[in-house]
Amino acid sequence: MTAGEESPGLSELFDAHVAAEFVAKDADATIATMTDDPTVIHVPTLTGGRGRDELHAFYRDHFIPSWPDDVELVPLSRTVDAARVVDEFIVRFTHSREMPYWLPGIAPTGRAVEVPHVVIMGFERGKVAYEHIYWDQASLLVQIGVLDPERLPVAGRATARALVDASVPMNRIIAATS
Repeated sequence: MTAGEESPGLSELFDAHVAAEFVAKDADATIATMTDDPTVIHVPTLTGGRGRDELHAFYRDHFIPSWPDDVELVPLSRTVDAARVVDEFIVRFTHSREMPYWLPGIAPTGRAVEVPHVVIMGFERGKVAYEHIYWDQASLLVQIGVLDPERLPVAGRATARALVDASVPMNRIIAATS
């Protein structure tokens, strides 16, 4: 950076990292957005990695090539402070590929999926230092047909739709047990 140039804000850094993953689909470009010792934890499945080498291999071999062609990220909210971005969004896709970081050992089902996510991305010196990524694994498994929602208190696709559609009824799980 030369004198007089402004450094990009954290929101722009977040977007550059996500674009490297989902638009460019480039593990090298993704790692270039990160610190020398980054960590990514997909909390429900404990996938991701620690350190540049482990994360580069994870992005290159598992994460980037496994996303279906129709993946869509639908933004819901973003909060930015001095050191992190918290992003809430819905991921939509057709389960048309094996997804070992999300659905290890489960063959593609061809089913449509909508899953709310929260990503907490921390930064150090203008680079991504960590990502903690949360989603409802049970609702994902219901949508691909692995869990029976009639036998468990799990809402499936309705969890994502309720965030963007006020007509989605609430408390169905409670009403079903009353």
